[in-house]
Amino acid sequence: MFTTVFLYFSSRLRSICRLQRIQGHMMSSQVEPEVLLEKVGNAGVITMNRPKVLNALNMTMIRQIYPQLKKWENDKETDVVIIKGAGGKAFCAGGDIRAVTEAGKVGDSLAEDFFREEYILNNAIGVCKKPYIALIDGITMGGGVGLSVHGRFRVATEKTMFAMPETAIGKTVRPYRVSSMVRRGGREGGGGTLVGPKIKNLGIPDLEKELLDLKSPSVDDISKVLDSFQNQSSLDSEKPFVLEKHISDIDRLFSSSSVEGIVQNLKADGSEFANKQAETLSKMSPTSLKITYRQLKEGATLSLADVLVMEYRLSQACMRGCDFYEGVRAVLVDKDQSPKWSPSTLEEVSDQMVDQCFSSLGDKDLTL
Repeated sequence: MFTTVFLYFSSRLRSICRLQRIQGHMMSSQVEPEVLLEKVGNAGVITMNRPKVLNALNMTMIRQIYPQLKKWENDKETDVVIIKGAGGKAFCAGGDIRAVTEAGKVGDSLAEDFFREEYILNNAIGVCKKPYIALIDGITMGGGVGLSVHGRFRVATEKTMFAMPETAIGKTVRPYRVSSMVRRGGREGGGGTLVGPKIKNLGIPDLEKELLDLKSPSVDDISKVLDSFQNQSSLDSEKPFVLEKHISDIDRLFSSSSVEGIVQNLKADGSEFANKQAETLSKMSPTSLKITYRQLKEGATLSLADVLVMEYRLSQACMRGCDFYEGVRAVLVDKDQSPKWSPSTLEEVSDQMVDQCFSSLGDKDLTL
């Protein structure tokens, strides 16, 4: 009897501790605000201010950024919106996944609310009527990608590390714009992207100051400033895109109608490049790989809004499954880097299982 009571209260205590961590995600006790929202001249400036955790995005930040972005969008005295990260190491290393994981384990609504409100914010960035400039200096992953790539301008530096590592933790990646940016080496026309090493010699502060000094800037005005900084820097100007020599291999090896086919292509090729890709894929969640493959195929022809609706469905499928929790455990909690995926092979992940992940959530679907 005593053992039963002890186990019951131990379980309750663990649940309470989890809920306390979730509540801490919602209500910060820090004196320093987690996001700074400032008006500098005619510019609205958003600074993610959690440098100790690489500016990881949490619900508090989302709920501050979204209404302010909408306010600036409709403010006649705000001409441009700039978003950046504090601390010098990261723009944003992603969403605060550990808090979402704890919420999912105890059935807390944060597991639904976080992704819903994050994607609503991403859509607002994508359709923002004012020029939106993301200064992606440092680590930019997962949720940080969502805060940057959907805006009009993305400015990278020599310190930018851009990644979507979700399949390593049993989640899925975002197909909209990311795949096309990677395919073109991150170089978009029309002032869309300022590529990494180009501005080391001049620096983000100088660029930001020049942007802030613009009076009622048009998209062309901003593009000219970005182009001028790129043209003034000679750092690594002669270096080709790092994957340039592998583009034809990528097109050939990854042109298959299934993930299994891609893996077969890589193994049959036998080159150092192919072997490295095969090894990487072998470590990922088989379920996430199959979902992501279909997601990239379908997302290539969808609007941002439709992609986000699809992605929200997939996020909730991950919350219902087990690989997401196992991936977070292996990568972020225990850090043993040895997740036990279920199913453990690509062949065990049926088309029906994948179809269920894409199915409508009814009245719980994301509405934009």
